[in-house]
Amino acid sequence: MHNLDRLFVRRTLGFVRVASISPSLRVADVDYNVEQMTAALREAQKQGVQLAVFPELCITAYSCADLFYQRRLLDAALEGLHRLAEESAWLSMSCILGLPLQVDGRLYNCAALVSAGRIVGVVPKSYLPTTGEFYEQRWFTPGDRSLPPTLELAGQSVPFGTDLLFVGEEMPSCVLGIEICEDLWAVEPPSGRLALAGATLLVNPSASNELLGKADYRRDLVRQQSARCLAAYIYAGAGDGESTTDVVYGGHCLIAENGQLLVESERFQLGTQMIVADVDVERLDHERLKNSAFSQARAASNLRRIPFSLASTEQPAAPLANRPLSRTPFVPADPTRRAEHCREIFNIQTTGLIQRLRHIGARRVTLGISGGLDSTLALLVCVRAFDRLGLDRTGILAITMPGFGTTARTRSNAERLAQELGISLRTIPISASVRQHFHDIGHDENVHDVTYENAQARERTQILMDVANQIGGLVVGTGDLSEAALGWMTFNGDHMSMYHVNAGVPKTLVRYLVSWCADEVFTGAIADILRDIVETPITPELLPLQDGERLAQKTEETIGPYELHDFFLFQVVRHQFAPLKVFFLARQVFADVYDEKTILHWLGVFYRRFFAQQFKRSSMPDGPKVGSVALSPRGDWRMPSDASGALWSAQIDWLTRQLA
Repeated sequence: MHNLDRLFVRRTLGFVRVASISPSLRVADVDYNVEQMTAALREAQKQGVQLAVFPELCITAYSCADLFYQRRLLDAALEGLHRLAEESAWLSMSCILGLPLQVDGRLYNCAALVSAGRIVGVVPKSYLPTTGEFYEQRWFTPGDRSLPPTLELAGQSVPFGTDLLFVGEEMPSCVLGIEICEDLWAVEPPSGRLALAGATLLVNPSASNELLGKADYRRDLVRQQSARCLAAYIYAGAGDGESTTDVVYGGHCLIAENGQLLVESERFQLGTQMIVADVDVERLDHERLKNSAFSQARAASNLRRIPFSLASTEQPAAPLANRPLSRTPFVPADPTRRAEHCREIFNIQTTGLIQRLRHIGARRVTLGISGGLDSTLALLVCVRAFDRLGLDRTGILAITMPGFGTTARTRSNAERLAQELGISLRTIPISASVRQHFHDIGHDENVHDVTYENAQARERTQILMDVANQIGGLVVGTGDLSEAALGWMTFNGDHMSMYHVNAGVPKTLVRYLVSWCADEVFTGAIADILRDIVETPITPELLPLQDGERLAQKTEETIGPYELHDFFLFQVVRHQFAPLKVFFLARQVFADVYDEKTILHWLGVFYRRFFAQQFKRSSMPDGPKVGSVALSPRGDWRMPSDASGALWSAQIDWLTRQLA
C-alpha cells in the first residue's frame, strides 16, 4: 500500500461501520443471553465494527411476559448490562442494548448505550403497543411521562430520557438518536425530532414479530424513515430463541441510508445473525446542507447532547462493507431497472421539447446530425415529440455538415437514419466556407489548433441557426451533461441552441438510451443503424482523417474516459465530496481497470476543466433536467464563472506527490 493509505481512514472520509445483530437468546436466561451477545460483539470487533445495535429487551428476551415483574430477572438484567459495558471497554466498541429497567416504582422498556466501559445513557420506549398480540402496557410505562433526568446505576450517574442525543467524540457529525420498535410505527416517530436536532444515525432495537406481508411493510418503514430524516437507520429485530407460544420472531435486521437499503438479514435463521455496513455520515451532512425543507424545519432545542467514544475511527476505510458503489452511477446495472430509467428519461426529454414547441407555436425544427451518439439521441427525441404532437416528421430538418474529419461511416449512418425515419435531410459541406474563413482571419489551415477546430463548430452552428430562421423552426441542441461538465464544447458553437434536449443526460447514459431505443422503440433497419452508431468511437471529427478513414482524434484519448468523468461528476456535484474522497471511491471501483496514477491524472483534468469552463455553463440554453445531477445555471448549479479551484487543485497536487 502507498503511504497515502494511512489517510484513507474512517474519520477522514466520514464513514462509520455499524452492525445490526439479532443474537440467539433464551427467554429469561440472562447469563446465556449475555454470553451470546459478548460472542457477537467479539465477532463484530474482528470486522471493524464501531457501533453495534441489539434487539429490544435483548438481555432478558422480549417475550418474558409476567416474568418482567420478577425482581430476580430485573436484577440480573441490570447486572448483565454492567457486564456488557465492561466488555465494550475491552473491545473498544459502542453498543446499544435492550433491557427492562425499574425507575421510581415504574418499569420501563429501555435501550442503553454502553461505550468505553461505561453506561453512557438510557432511553425509554415512548409508544407501547397494546393491541392484537401486543400488551406492553401490562408491564411497562411509556417514556413520555415525567422522568428523572438521571439514574444512579452502580454508583454512576447516567442520563435518562427520550431527550438524549449521543455525539461521537472522535467524529462530532456522528450523532446517535434512539427509538424503540413501535416508536417507528407512530404517526410522528421520535426519530424525526431527533434527526432535526442533529441525529445522523438513528437506531431501533426492535421485537417486531412476523406476519404475512409484515416484512415488506417493515422494510419500507425503515427505508422511508431514513429518507425522510436524511439519516442512516439501523434496525435490529428479535429472532432465534424468543418464545413462539403465540407469535414468531424472524430476526429481521436492516441498515438503510437516506432511502437506500444497504443490507438486510435473512429471516427465520437459527443462531445469531449479524449484518455490517459502512454508513457515510459526511454524505448525510451534505444532504442536509442542501435540503431546504430540513433547514427550515424547527429543531428541538431542549435535547441533551451526551458525548461517547466512537472507537476505531483511525481504522482503514477500505474495503467498504455492504456499501453499493457503482462504476456507472448514472446507469443502473440491473437491465430491467435500466430500461425503466431509459423510458422515463426519454419521456422527460420528449415532453420538454413538446412543451417548448407548443409554447412558441413551432411546427419545424432543425438539428445537426453527425452519426454520433448525442445527435442521434436528440433526433430520436424530436421524432417522438413530433409523433406525439401529430406533426409530419418532414418538419424535422436534419442537417449533416461534413468537414475535414468526417468519416464515411458516420455520414452514412446519419443519412440512412434520416431516410429510414422519414425526416427531411440536407447535406451542407462546410470545408469550403471554413477555408474561406481561415483566409479571412489569416489562419494557416495546416495549423490544427483550437482555432482550426472551433471554426468548424461555429460554422455548423451558424448554418443551423440561419436555416432555422429560413424555415421558421427551432434549433435543437445535441450536447450532453458530461460535455457541459468538462466544457468539451465550442463556446457559441455546439454549446448554443434554442432548446437543449440532452442537457441533463451524461455521456455514459446516452449510449444506453440509444441502445434502448433500438431495442424497444424502433425496429428493422432503424434499429440496426442505431446499434452501429452505439459501436462507433466517440469523436468530434474536427481533425483531418489519416490514411483514408483512420481517425486522428478520439475524444476519450484527449480528455479522458467518460466512465471516469461521469463517476467524478456524480461524486462532486451530487455528494459534494472533496478530491481525497472522490479518489478513494474511484480506487475502490476502478482498481481492475485503471491504476492509481491514471485515475488521479484524469481526476485532476476533471477539476481543472470543471472550474475553468464554468463560463460556458453560465450561458447554457434551456433544457430539461432528468436526474439528480444537473448543471443548469438557472437551477441546480450556480457557480461564479471566475471561482478559483485552488483549494481542490492543492489536494490533487498533494495526492500526486504521495503517489510519486
